[in-house]
Amino acid sequence: MTNDSTYNEIDLNNPEFYNNRELSWLSFNERVLQEALDKRNPLLERLKFIAIFSSNLDEFFMVRVAGLKDQVKAGFNKPENKAGLTPKQQLKKIADESHRLIKLQDQLYNFTLLPSLKEKGITFVPVDELTKEQKEELSLHFKNYILPVLTPMAIDAYRPFPMLLNKSLNLAAVLNDDKDDGTHKLAIVQVPAVLKRYLPIPISKGEHSSTFVLLEDVISHFINHLFTGNKVRSVSPFRITRNADLTIHEEGARDLLREIEKELKKRKWGAAVRLEMQKGKMDEKVISFLTNVLELQEEDLFEVSGPIDLSFLSSFYGDLAPDYDSLVHEAVIPQPPVDLSEEEDLFQVALEKDIFFHHPYESFQPIVDFIAKAAEDPDVLAIKQTLYRVSGDSPIIEALSTAAEMGKQVTVLVELKARFDEEKNIQWAKKLEKSGVHVIYGITGLKTHSKITLVIRHHKEKIQRFVHLGTGNYNDSTAKLYTDMGILTTKDSFGKDATNFFNHLSGFSQKPKWKELSTSPFDMRETFLQLIEEEIRYQKKYKDGHIMAKMNSLTDKPIILKLYEASRAGVKIDLIVRGICCLRPGIPHVSENISVRSIVDRFLEHSRIFYFHHHGAEKLYLSSADWMTRNMEKRIEILFPVYSAEIKKRIKDVLHITLEDNVKARVQYRDGNYHYVLRSADTPTIQSQKIFYEQAAMFFEDN
Repeated sequence: MTNDSTYNEIDLNNPEFYNNRELSWLSFNERVLQEALDKRNPLLERLKFIAIFSSNLDEFFMVRVAGLKDQVKAGFNKPENKAGLTPKQQLKKIADESHRLIKLQDQLYNFTLLPSLKEKGITFVPVDELTKEQKEELSLHFKNYILPVLTPMAIDAYRPFPMLLNKSLNLAAVLNDDKDDGTHKLAIVQVPAVLKRYLPIPISKGEHSSTFVLLEDVISHFINHLFTGNKVRSVSPFRITRNADLTIHEEGARDLLREIEKELKKRKWGAAVRLEMQKGKMDEKVISFLTNVLELQEEDLFEVSGPIDLSFLSSFYGDLAPDYDSLVHEAVIPQPPVDLSEEEDLFQVALEKDIFFHHPYESFQPIVDFIAKAAEDPDVLAIKQTLYRVSGDSPIIEALSTAAEMGKQVTVLVELKARFDEEKNIQWAKKLEKSGVHVIYGITGLKTHSKITLVIRHHKEKIQRFVHLGTGNYNDSTAKLYTDMGILTTKDSFGKDATNFFNHLSGFSQKPKWKELSTSPFDMRETFLQLIEEEIRYQKKYKDGHIMAKMNSLTDKPIILKLYEASRAGVKIDLIVRGICCLRPGIPHVSENISVRSIVDRFLEHSRIFYFHHHGAEKLYLSSADWMTRNMEKRIEILFPVYSAEIKKRIKDVLHITLEDNVKARVQYRDGNYHYVLRSADTPTIQSQKIFYEQAAMFFEDN
């Protein structure tokens, strides 16, 4: 608590009280990289984390950095409203931090992970170090399988610099002809993305190998075959990252699907925002040429001594994992949900009680079965569902198509603007429409990020409504990798809200008055602010205020200001924020009662949980939304209460165990930096994700 004079003197808009959104994201990606450093992780799992770090950084540059560069080009120089940095200042700090992290990644890969792989008999070797016989086999493979796919692109007055594909790996070859008269020519060879980045040695089919060469090294070694009559003076590998943020003019679009299809074609050719190069292999003249032609600055150039684009290590992990059990995590088999035995009928159990799901520790299969059974059940009249991201071969899409073909009323909202899933979602939308599904795309200017399914059933002269609400996508693939929660309920109040929700999305009706739900962009922020305000009142009266909240990111300033107010009133606030967090905890007289921790572990923490003590009259909610401005203002989200005492207890236990994690948890200090939780040698280790799986497996064994 603070005295009144100190309280009044503090300006809560002080930029020192906030973390910049972009720099906070880079801090999160550093925590991902730390998992590649962590020797407690099996070796191949560490490679996978390096791949995730690389993929994350690609998307960051394609969207966030690209957006800031657009602001600078447009002459926009207004500071952002939290940490107070202008776009130019953000770009400078991002460049400094990105260079530091990429250097760390490069050193980790070359000097730690490669030697560790070698100790296990797994090696990447230069082509020059292969035996004569291996080179001959590789040469034959190159001529038969690689050379036909390659296209050399000369650059001269008649053939200007080509528009190279976003994220493509390329080789810049400097040539002169056999006369060697000192004149140099430049050509580009794109490393084909349709071929694997690594080749086993020996190449013979069916023969196991632990020795590999990189595809770009093979092409570089034999590149003279592409330029007969010329001498290859140098070969420089490079990669361009482009602006991939879509500009969709929804207001004037007569057909949103076609508008997005048109914009997707442009994504591959946006303005360059980053150039990656390989140290020691780049010709200085090539660097200068690329920098000029791509209109990049020095801070946009990134040099690495190892391979460019380590995201290929993800598929490398997948290929090696089956043969190296000791170098990967022990397989985690999702267990049947605690609330539902394998023999029980899901529909019947849901009529008796709410059913809770905790993925990936508990299987996502019952959710798939829920849709599939509804599709085939002759008593089911209608199925309504929102889809944001689904798997490549989605059984849910198949079930919805089947339901429509069987004559049921099926309505599906497919979010076409789910970033980097737009093309896939367009294809799903077309498939569903062909099956007779009524497909809608949401509301102009908003993304529909809600996770909700409504099944309407006519049974024994009564209408039954089954509602599934969740924190994660209806994606059977990511449900094995992301931590999420969901509830299936038949409570009438939820059924009526779900009916009104879909009618609101598909028709012209105004926002309904909800019985249970709170939604954005209309009222969710106000709900949260009111819940925090109520906790402040309880704290002032009873001195027992407590808020626990778990989410992916926290950026919304009105909510942060309210949390600061609650902290100053003495409310204890425990935040579990995996990624971006613009709030700074532990600041005297501002946020000294707030703690922030981030869990980065084997599974991607994705569930959103919000708990308010309310002097024992506990309120607990799950949601599709984070505490981000975009979730509050630019997306259709759902916040829903948990009523079952048993489910409440389970979710509170999840929060408490996560807050006790001392293996994979990092806490944010008042300066915005994150550090591993300090643990004394005699303190038992608590790894929350491991505990949740053990609990699920133990329950299954006991039953």
